[in-house]
Amino acid sequence: MRRAPLLIIASVLVVALACAGSVFAYDTGRSDAIAKGVRIGAVDVGGLEADAARAKLRASMLDRLQRPLVVLAGETRFALSAREARIKADIDAMVTAAVKRGRDGSILQRTWRGLTGAAVNSTVEPEVGYSRAAVQRLVDKVRVKMTRKPVDADITVQGDSVQVRKAVTGLSVDPDELRAQVVRALASDIVGPREVRAKLRKTVPKVTTKRLATKYPVVLTVDRSRYRITLFKKLKKAASYGIAVGQAGLETPAGRYAIHNKAVNPAWSVPNSAWAGSLAGSVIPAARRTTR
Repeated sequence: MRRAPLLIIASVLVVALACAGSVFAYDTGRSDAIAKGVRIGAVDVGGLEADAARAKLRASMLDRLQRPLVVLAGETRFALSAREARIKADIDAMVTAAVKRGRDGSILQRTWRGLTGAAVNSTVEPEVGYSRAAVQRLVDKVRVKMTRKPVDADITVQGDSVQVRKAVTGLSVDPDELRAQVVRALASDIVGPREVRAKLRKTVPKVTTKRLATKYPVVLTVDRSRYRITLFKKLKKAASYGIAVGQAGLETPAGRYAIHNKAVNPAWSVPNSAWAGSLAGSVIPAARRTTR
C-alpha cells in the first residue's frame, strides 16, 4: 500500500527533472541567438544568430557610417570624412550586447519567450568610436567661419549730404551644442542624409537702422568748399545757409563733432593774433538787443 504513493512521487520527480533538463538544454542551445524584437540602432537583429547579426550589421550599418558627415550652417557646407573622423564600429561588442539583452530574465521566462515567439522590444545603442580632435576641428572651423560681430548703424557725411550705413546683425555658434550634434550624428545609423544643421544665433546691434534717426535727431554739415551749412532733422534735409569759413592758417577744422551746448548771441573771444590788431586777446561782449 505504501509503495504506490512513493512510485507516484518518484515518477513526478523524474518528469520534473526531465522537463528541467529539457528547459536547460533548450536555453543553452539558444545562448548565441538574439531574441525577437532586439535592434542595434536602426538595424533589426531579432531572431538572428550572432554570426548572422554581425554580417547584417557590416552590410547595413558600416556602409552608412563610412559616409561623410556634413554640417550645414546657413548656406555654407562643412564636411567631415569618416577617415578624418576615424570612425570605428565595434560590431562584436554590439552583437554581444544584443544577445545579452535578449537573455534578460529567468531561464523559464527566456524559454517561454522562445517557444511563444514573444518579442523583447529593446534597442542597443551602436558602439561607434571617433576622433575627438577631428570633431573639435570641425566645430572650430564652423564657429570661426560663421561668427560675425554685430555692426551698429551709423552715418557718414560727404559734402552737404548724409549717408546711412545700415546695421548688420551678428551671428554666433554655440560650440558645445554643435559638438553634441556632431557626436550624435557620427554614431547614428538612421537612414537618411548624414547632415547636421548648425544653429546660428542672431545678435542684434545696439543701434539698428530704424533707431538711427533717434540717435541723430539733428545733424549739421559744413561744406567748406561751397561755404554752406546744411541742417538735417531725422536725417532729412531741412534747410541750408551760406557761411564763412576760416582763412588759410586758421582753417575751419574738418572732422566729426558733437554739439554739447548752444549759445544765442554769445560774447566773442578775439584770437590773440596779429590780424586782430588792437582787439587781439580781448573779449567783445554780446550785442545788446533793442526791444521796441
